[in-house]
Amino acid sequence: MITGELKNKIDSLWDIFASGGLVNPLEVIEQITYLMFIHDLDDSDNTRAKESAILGLPYQSIFSDEVKIGERTIGGSQLKWSVFHDFPADRMYSIIQEWVFPFIKTLHSDKNSAYSKYMDDAIFKLPTPLVVSKVVDSLDEIYKRMNEIQTADVRGDVYEYLLSKIAQSGRNGQFRTPRHIIRMMVEMMDPSSDEVICDPACGTSGFLVAAGEYLKEKKKEEIFFDKQKKEHYMNHMFHGYDMDRTMLRIGAMNMMTHGIDNPFIEYRDSLSDQNPDKDKYSLVLANPPFKGSLDAESVSGDLLKVCKTKKTELLFLALFLRMLKIGGRCACIVPDGVLFGSSKAHKDIRRELVENQRLEAVISMPSGVFKPYAGVSTAILVFTKTEHGGTDHVWFYDMTADGFSLDDKRTPIAENDIPDIIERFKNLDKETERKQKENVQINHLSFRNRISLTTAMILVLINTKRLSM
Repeated sequence: MITGELKNKIDSLWDIFASGGLVNPLEVIEQITYLMFIHDLDDSDNTRAKESAILGLPYQSIFSDEVKIGERTIGGSQLKWSVFHDFPADRMYSIIQEWVFPFIKTLHSDKNSAYSKYMDDAIFKLPTPLVVSKVVDSLDEIYKRMNEIQTADVRGDVYEYLLSKIAQSGRNGQFRTPRHIIRMMVEMMDPSSDEVICDPACGTSGFLVAAGEYLKEKKKEEIFFDKQKKEHYMNHMFHGYDMDRTMLRIGAMNMMTHGIDNPFIEYRDSLSDQNPDKDKYSLVLANPPFKGSLDAESVSGDLLKVCKTKKTELLFLALFLRMLKIGGRCACIVPDGVLFGSSKAHKDIRRELVENQRLEAVISMPSGVFKPYAGVSTAILVFTKTEHGGTDHVWFYDMTADGFSLDDKRTPIAENDIPDIIERFKNLDKETERKQKENVQINHLSFRNRISLTTAMILVLINTKRLSM
């Protein structure tokens, strides 16, 4: 969560767009994303050139000596943010509109790539040279402040704050998963270099970007010094689906900016028959939409066989199980209703997870985690697809703090259970002797101060041989 000076600078940037006549929040975010992408292309190109030099590998800059745009050939250096941002307003506007924007639209040579598909209908909408000049100056200030803060999540926090300005919060709530929660889930799952990862409700690709960054950080040599693994990472590892083309466009740019050349980002209603994926992925990371119900006629029939419902949170769990390979793993966020709902559909999906698959962990998160956007109580479920059961032990953790205050301000605090959660999850064999007074339990031991929750969990999750659903 961003506060103070950086928040004020983003608000000022928003006001510049409003003064130029752009007031639709999605359009504003889209235009800001284009310009951030252009800025980041310059930075990432420089970084990759330095990395290649250190590794002794050849590297061809995208800003090569000459770049062909339409029938014209121009010096590629003029397309760099660090060059054109010092030009007079009129010239800067012409360069961005006539050269830079067409350049980024045709940047990917594969016309079937996610980037090419969703950039094809992109439109540059900044109206005047004065507005462009003010926006570029404002973004320079924002990047300067982000660099001064130097925290891993600052860029994600900026994006999250921008997305919070979308009025349709109910429809777009799934796009604003806090970045530190995403990172925690990725670290818990510890993806390997040969994973095939999917988020069927990907939004701006936050989970996919975090997984890619984690692999780049933790397994860089294993992936980037092996030609086959690098090719898999760049072209076959990451898959995301959504029903909002603007978000898909933002997500494709987000992935490319983070050095993933060709993710499979596709427009798709994941819960419908449009989605044929079955037994395909080794890892699912997701925060599917909670709110609203669907028309049962639009839902894939094989999902309704698992749990007949219109509730999206239950249908997505059934979908994850269908999409995963045997042995595939999932970490997903669900509302507490999934754990305690009394309908037949709720009981059916819980029975499926416990009796037919291997439910490994339930991490209860405080309701303030999603503030100021929502106050819903949620949990993280971790499970493995086995199709033959295996839920002998379930690890419960009652998270009481995530490093931020649980009010609307979400200011940083010292209390933070996340490092403890990651450490304990990676060493579950040591957790069986955990004392009941602690907030970590194995099997049917209670959460701290959560007697009603304990009772519900015992009844619906643990006693797999005596479930009375």
